[in-house]
Amino acid sequence: MSWREGIAREAEQLAAGTLDPGCACMAALYPDELLAATDTVLDSFDVEVAGLDGAEDVQVFAVVERVVLALNAVDGTHYGYETDEREALCDYIDTALTERGVDVAALTSRHGLGRHELTDKWRDW
Repeated sequence: MSWREGIAREAEQLAAGTLDPGCACMAALYPDELLAATDTVLDSFDVEVAGLDGAEDVQVFAVVERVVLALNAVDGTHYGYETDEREALCDYIDTALTERGVDVAALTSRHGLGRHELTDKWRDW
């Protein structure tokens, strides 16, 4: 995720005096605890996705459900996912599956869903 890059860029701007401290918000929006918890969830997801070669739909959905529920828990604890971040997380899930050979559009279509509804059943964030 690019959240750490935004925090670093903002810190550089603050240090250079090119950003008013009252306009700095990245570090507050994305505390280390939120980022670390999100990374842990996504790392586990990546491991699971790596094992999906030739998996049945039910197995793919189970992996998606686990990552979404884990991200729900992170969001519930840290209340950290804004609209752009929610979209980035959904894109991350879609991209990870696609890179492992899962045709997300076909998967969701077989279950009467649009591609962007992949996480909706479980997602609270």
